[in-house]
Amino acid sequence: MSETAQPTANPQRARAEIDLGAVRANVRTLRAKAPGAAFMAVVKADGYGHGAAPCARAAVEAGAGWIGTATPEEALALRAEGGLPDDVRIMCWLWTPGGPWRAAVEAGLDVSVSALWALREAEEGARLAGRTALVQLKADTGLGRNGCQPADWPTLVAEALRAEAEGLVRVTGLWSHLACADEPGHPSITAQLSCFREMVTYAETRGLRPEVRHIANSPATLTLPESHFDLVRPGIAMYGVSPSPELGSSADLGLRPAMTLSASLALVKHVPGGHGVSYGHHYTTPGETTLGLVPLGYADGVPRHASGSGPVLIGGKWRTAAGRIAMDQFVVDLGGDEPEAGAEAVLFGPGDRGEPTAEDWAQAAGTIGYEIVTRIGARVPRVYVGEGRNGEGRRPAGADGGG
Repeated sequence: MSETAQPTANPQRARAEIDLGAVRANVRTLRAKAPGAAFMAVVKADGYGHGAAPCARAAVEAGAGWIGTATPEEALALRAEGGLPDDVRIMCWLWTPGGPWRAAVEAGLDVSVSALWALREAEEGARLAGRTALVQLKADTGLGRNGCQPADWPTLVAEALRAEAEGLVRVTGLWSHLACADEPGHPSITAQLSCFREMVTYAETRGLRPEVRHIANSPATLTLPESHFDLVRPGIAMYGVSPSPELGSSADLGLRPAMTLSASLALVKHVPGGHGVSYGHHYTTPGETTLGLVPLGYADGVPRHASGSGPVLIGGKWRTAAGRIAMDQFVVDLGGDEPEAGAEAVLFGPGDRGEPTAEDWAQAAGTIGYEIVTRIGARVPRVYVGEGRNGEGRRPAGADGGG
């Protein structure tokens, strides 16, 4: 057995390079699909793994006027430390009883309300803050998750009108979420849009005057102009990942993946034929070969379900994970090739160099592209390129807290 161990120009074990120029370009592409609507850039889950603050800033530079998050904590952090202009609106929608309503009101966040308990807590937050809460009423038009059922909508609308009359809240939006927008022609799409129109009409005829009405996510922004209303809320598409294979690849949709995940080979060694590889020996070398050790594993977000199938570009050739993907590392069979330790292994990127994409990993793991990029963990440093409007600059995430 022999192995190579040469110094490397890039000492990082692994890195996720985030192209903010691609984020801006994707936002412009998506805005062109909905030219009459305002744009909310969804940066929940740390910007789908890309870094919430840097991606929010890039989206605003490309014309986004709204930022969307799931939790109030995400929204409060962006307002306090995200470096966003004061006039950019930030909305959050995943609330539980006892949440930071007062802080959200004081920060001027738009908060989503799906039930009377949430409206009551928003009102109390307004009283404590001494200012009006900005509230958006969410309708459950058929997704069956968050949102107010049509049968309960009249009561919620009436209570919101009362709270407005008392100066405690201002209803800034009426909104909902589509269940099957990524499945073209699914009958639920028409049904949900019809239900949403009815619920909006009811609220407006009773006296609510929202600034925005919105239901369009990434796939709806791309393919359903009838869903655009006053505002669209792209998430995954903003980062250049296709919402679903049924809609086409990123390239088909005119999008560019923003994340490139790579690592430096930790070891290259010769092994004989019949050598077991990784836990359980689910892979055995068919003959004498070389093995390369990629120092990324499921603790970094590389899906274990892609064991034996996850693709990697090394030395200009596609390889696949040989055997089980472990917590911190996995092995590839290099077929006798002998790259040096420290050579680059690209797990996914935009595909410019022939590397796999996040969609390729999603197929290998039996999941969706959303999960592949979002699950890349904090142990992998983010390195930002294209930070300026003209694409200049490169800086690690730690420089601005965006990672």
